[in-house]
Amino acid sequence: MRQAGRYLPEYRDLRQQAGGFLDLCDNPDFATEVTLQPIRRYGFDGSILFSDILTIPRALGQDLAFAAGEGPVLGALPDLAAMTDRLNSGEMAGVLHPAYGAVSQIRSELPDATTLIGFAGAPWTLATYMIEGGSSKAYAATKAMAYGAPERFSALMALLVASVAQHLVAQIRAGADAVMIFDSWAGSLDRDAQLAWSAAPLRAIVERIRQSEPQTPIILFPRKAMFAARALAGIDPHVTLQVDYANDLKAAASLDFAAVQGNLDPGRLLSGQAEVAEATRSVLAQVDRDRSHVFNLGHGIFKETDPDAVHWVLDAIRSQA
Repeated sequence: MRQAGRYLPEYRDLRQQAGGFLDLCDNPDFATEVTLQPIRRYGFDGSILFSDILTIPRALGQDLAFAAGEGPVLGALPDLAAMTDRLNSGEMAGVLHPAYGAVSQIRSELPDATTLIGFAGAPWTLATYMIEGGSSKAYAATKAMAYGAPERFSALMALLVASVAQHLVAQIRAGADAVMIFDSWAGSLDRDAQLAWSAAPLRAIVERIRQSEPQTPIILFPRKAMFAARALAGIDPHVTLQVDYANDLKAAASLDFAAVQGNLDPGRLLSGQAEVAEATRSVLAQVDRDRSHVFNLGHGIFKETDPDAVHWVLDAIRSQA
């Protein structure tokens, strides 16, 4: 969960050298270095590609900028036919090519035993950014389209399913050992909408990936959306469920997934060493030892986090191994 980022001084130094955030994402050498920084510091079992979920909208032709202190700003939603042409013509893949180069480079430089995870945003989450023009709290414009213009919205979601699947397959072919799909804003939906706009697209992406990559592990993260999570249980023997910190890890572990992943509140890392260790052990205790559990945070690490706090988490995990 955002292994590299503003809490690491070495990341801040490289970000300043690169210029902007997208300059880091677009340069395979920079992206490789950022990805490797937390592995060198902490020796994690798995490494996640440094990139951003909004590279897909940009590759489909939507303007994207990251304003200092304001987050992403996206231009007007492009015409659906134009975006479809970019996907089908290979233009989208060309824009995303630096990410695939970074995956290959990272895989060659990682220790053999360290898993490399590629990723993408889920269609619902991508749609919210593309329609709202950036971050949102109410997702009013997105829901207005989803509920008020369902045919148009369904067409956009179908395009995003195809785009996300293509992007993830390309990362697998470039060297990713597993891929993760982040539906960060799935929890903004009610039960029926979770099934329609989170679970169904995620299932469709898994099915598309399986056409060429039958056994690559896939991690699904319908954040704060247990209706969607339960609907996805049992869809594939190599799918893991990531659980956020607001949901019940023990209950999630009982669902039919290859493994459960999660779910320490990243806010816990802002406390002292004893408190961090206790919070870590509490998460570990939620899952039976005979159940496959990938320890992880329940969302991205805060920029205010002391880098030593991550060592405290790892020490607590490894002392119980």
